[in-house]
Amino acid sequence: MNDQKTRRDLLATAATGVMLMKPQLVRGAQANSALSVGLIGCGRRGTYVSGIFAKNEYAKMAALCDIYDDQLAAASQKFSGARTFKNLHDLLASDVDAVYIATPPYLHPEHFEAAVKARKHIFMEKPAGVDPAGCRRLVAAAKQADKNKRITVDYQQRYGKDYRRAYEIVQSGELGGIKMVRASWLGGGLPVREGVPESEEQMRNWLFYRERSGDIIVEQNCHNLDVVNWFTGTHPVRAFGYGGRQVRTNIGNILDNLGTTFHFADGMVFSYSSNQFSSGGFSDVSETFICERGAITTSRKGFKVYRKKEGPPEEVVTNYDITKDAVDEFIEGARTGKIENAAFTAAESTLTAILARESIYSGKEMTWQQLQS
Repeated sequence: MNDQKTRRDLLATAATGVMLMKPQLVRGAQANSALSVGLIGCGRRGTYVSGIFAKNEYAKMAALCDIYDDQLAAASQKFSGARTFKNLHDLLASDVDAVYIATPPYLHPEHFEAAVKARKHIFMEKPAGVDPAGCRRLVAAAKQADKNKRITVDYQQRYGKDYRRAYEIVQSGELGGIKMVRASWLGGGLPVREGVPESEEQMRNWLFYRERSGDIIVEQNCHNLDVVNWFTGTHPVRAFGYGGRQVRTNIGNILDNLGTTFHFADGMVFSYSSNQFSSGGFSDVSETFICERGAITTSRKGFKVYRKKEGPPEEVVTNYDITKDAVDEFIEGARTGKIENAAFTAAESTLTAILARESIYSGKEMTWQQLQS
């Protein structure tokens, strides 16, 4: 099977870009009223990002849903007046205009599908799922989505203002074509929930269990891979990698370090590395695109453009959490009819991460075609 054809099959929809709808055609919230939002999953990330929603004058957190009473109670204190639910279907049956899905990744396809059927605007955490079947389920649901509803996935680099400036520089051709890529997510460990009942431990600490999170390359490193897919306009066709558990051996079964080499159809090589045990203040979470006439390094802290052999690079500093850009654009789009369906690119980037993970697990090179079988 041709790899590019497979990609077209995956992304086949007119809704992959932003569509402008007349405000009067936007169902749910009117363009002159606040968007009512329901949070599904009141964990750390869900509650934090909901706080960004709440700070936007055109949105309000109107409903909260979680299976755990303590998380629901904590979120209720932060978002006073919001209705509470223990079952997501009850929340989806309510009159909220939009939902923010912040549940563990293995539940994303199911919860996304339910939100589509409920005809809500959807803002969902990445990744699209934890396996190819889950990604296919999400894509199938996205194809059935109401075309008047906005669907955004929290690959926030795509919405960051400075990331978009860097993207425009690359797309302008000023630096020439991209000929090699390197990227990394080298950082510290993740927080562990202590003192939880044994029967709840794997769910409370879902980050550390590959069946629930998809492992670090799918749950976390997919951000870097999404940026590379976005800047190159395509996905790798094969990958080979290694990984292991060097430091974090006391909980779960996910890797704590890995390295992968991706190969694109045109012969371009993309080198990737990741860990979750960097210490002493060291970290490197970035992407570097080496082009014919220069290079550009991007990160959530800004970007650097290398245009000449001597002298410092041009540098742009980002000094805020770019998740705000993603949230604000979602709110504006849902209210005013700037509609997108980001589920398709989200599934593609998630599958890119799964491609690498399956190579690491099997110890063999994995191809894009194999993921489709």
